[in-house]
Amino acid sequence: MNEQPNTQETEMESQPTKAAPQIAVPVPKVQPKTAPDTNRSGDQAGSAATAGRSPEATVETKIEIGKLDFFYGRTRALKSISLDIPAAQVTAFIGPSGCGKSTLIRTLNRMNDVIPGTRVEGRIAIDGKDIYAPGTDVVLLRRRVGMVFQKANPFPRSIFDNVAYGLKINQMTKSKSELADRVETSLKAAALWEEVKDRLKESALGLSGGQQQRICIARALAVEPDVLLMDEPTSALDPIATQKIEELIAELKNQYTIVIVTHNMQQAARVSDRTALFWLGEMIEFNTTEKVFTKPDKQMTEDYITGRFG
Repeated sequence: MNEQPNTQETEMESQPTKAAPQIAVPVPKVQPKTAPDTNRSGDQAGSAATAGRSPEATVETKIEIGKLDFFYGRTRALKSISLDIPAAQVTAFIGPSGCGKSTLIRTLNRMNDVIPGTRVEGRIAIDGKDIYAPGTDVVLLRRRVGMVFQKANPFPRSIFDNVAYGLKINQMTKSKSELADRVETSLKAAALWEEVKDRLKESALGLSGGQQQRICIARALAVEPDVLLMDEPTSALDPIATQKIEELIAELKNQYTIVIVTHNMQQAARVSDRTALFWLGEMIEFNTTEKVFTKPDKQMTEDYITGRFG
């Protein structure tokens, strides 16, 4: 689901000053300060992580984003975004609706290219290679950078054919037995094999919502991507299905670089290693998830985490 640019100003100062509601996250709560401060220039620079650079110099960077601007026509939806996304970790993008987080995640495999009137300025590199450079093979890029959307979108085909789809169109297997093995491996990776191994010829549309989302994850994993993007993958699921997806994310991060967009701050705290907060197209803060939720560098981050706005 594309986020449309939000050009309305939020009148934070006019909101009541009563104590903000606290959210349950598996880290110590942040104590609200006396007043919100949206002036980024007044804060100390702190660490390089706040400016978007990896907090740990030893962590391998998978995706480099440098001074990225994104436009829907004349509307600037992303404003000079710079951050390094580490390999083999989960990075969460959080922020209120319209802040640009889904627009940003879709730039990472050029899904926004299909929207008329859009353009990108700046640089995004995966493994050091600019994905917006002339001559980039976008089909190959999207195979390397898989995508799971907010609403499960299985094809009206069998469970087997859903998972095998990318393998077939990319001619990635040489025999039926190899294809079957790859489908089984992908379903196991998506923690779904035991639930569907006797139903592979049945329609994927007959599965539950949570199972359909895991079918989509298996389909993305089948083509062996390096990066897995998840745009609010559990927002339409019940708590039990959500828990299974979160457990799956924890397992997959050992093999893949994962970027997840979520409105659920508890989920960001549970599943991610690093978190970036966005507001009206700007990145407010990027750091380890523990630091963002316990001792953020920016007052606006603290206000959002504690529920004072958003």
